[in-house]
Amino acid sequence: MSDREWLFYISDMIQFSHNVETYTEGLDQAAFEQSGLNYDATVRNLELIGEAARHIPDEVRAEYSAIPWRQMVATRNQLIHGYLGIDNDILWNIIKKDIPSLRPELERLKAQHQRKINEGNGRLG
Repeated sequence: MSDREWLFYISDMIQFSHNVETYTEGLDQAAFEQSGLNYDATVRNLELIGEAARHIPDEVRAEYSAIPWRQMVATRNQLIHGYLGIDNDILWNIIKKDIPSLRPELERLKAQHQRKINEGNGRLG
């Protein structure tokens, strides 16, 4: 897979992370759990983050090991398959602690690799 291809997944992950923050903005945990559409949309975007993470090449995952790739995929699996239900305390912790720190890391990864692509194109032209 080329850098351009997997960078699309990173872009998606950034957008999905933004969606999670937007859908939960101004809510406390109790309001979030009762919100219906916000809850469902947030869970879906967390699933999509994990799905996109599955498509990131192993060498990129190794280079950016501070990003919790395996945990994102595991969260996706747990949410999609509903293993033992969803623990709303864990879900809220992911939303409020993990997602806000994830997005800047993904943006940094994307910017660094986009620069490499652009530099490579400049040398070829």
